[in-house]
Amino acid sequence: MTAPPAAPATTANGRGWAAVARAMGLALPGCRVLGCLALLALGPPAQAQGAGEEADNRLAAAIAGDHREPANRARDVYRHPYETLTFFGLRPDMTVVEIWPGRGWYTEILAPYLKGGGRYYAASWDRDSDSDFVRRALAAYDEKLAARPDLYGEVMVTELSRSKTRIAPPASADLVLTFRNVHNWMKRGYEGAIFEAMFEALKPGGLLGLVEHRGDPEVWQDPQALSGYVNQDYAVELAERAGFRLVASSEVNANPKDTKDHPEGVWTLPPSLRLKDRDRAAYIAIGESDRMTLLFRKPSEPDG
Repeated sequence: MTAPPAAPATTANGRGWAAVARAMGLALPGCRVLGCLALLALGPPAQAQGAGEEADNRLAAAIAGDHREPANRARDVYRHPYETLTFFGLRPDMTVVEIWPGRGWYTEILAPYLKGGGRYYAASWDRDSDSDFVRRALAAYDEKLAARPDLYGEVMVTELSRSKTRIAPPASADLVLTFRNVHNWMKRGYEGAIFEAMFEALKPGGLLGLVEHRGDPEVWQDPQALSGYVNQDYAVELAERAGFRLVASSEVNANPKDTKDHPEGVWTLPPSLRLKDRDRAAYIAIGESDRMTLLFRKPSEPDG
């Protein structure tokens, strides 16, 4: 596998982030790049300054590792893990919570990257669920972790559902990550509770990185998001209701080929290809969905 392109280090003065902004189509609402980053103190702590190149190499190595399932590595071209995690400001000394890791696509990257220096909470599904799908997925995830204690032995698995919202000790996390989950919460009507749980887990000044299938802004937002698509302004509104502030957005996971009007919603496209052989080549040519990539911050001080 070809190593991902080198990314600039995140530095205290924001110079690296300015380069990331140019490379990724970064949009910073309401302020200039350097001003926002100085305000938000996104640079590494003093003891970690100068370690950016080492951290980038560590992340590239985790992504390139042969421990990753081939099917997962094949999706890197659509999911851009290196660029996405760099944009979210991931560092190896962070406490990170991943929401609903599923069968471990990002666990394969985050667990070895954070092992020995940071902490990784996998806020998985409710173990009391009566869903056969959830039970099978939890069993598969447990099996994955147990098979490689050298990689996954430090993963801390918690639960997240409508009734179980303690995903990590309160105010303990530097970064919470959620990938293509918001539509699932909307379908079940507890998106507000999940955003509040993520807010509660973060330290003041902590960050929320969010990726989601991006809907057509000209189309009314279905409150249940049954197509799998969520309008970007609606996702921002949900986060802001919980107290988050939008820091930046990136087009790193954008796909302009996605018309977002498919017969089976987002699941028409890869990797689901729900229509099976019907128009399969056309949907493969489109690729995976167009996705928003948003970075939010929990305020350092309560809003007055």
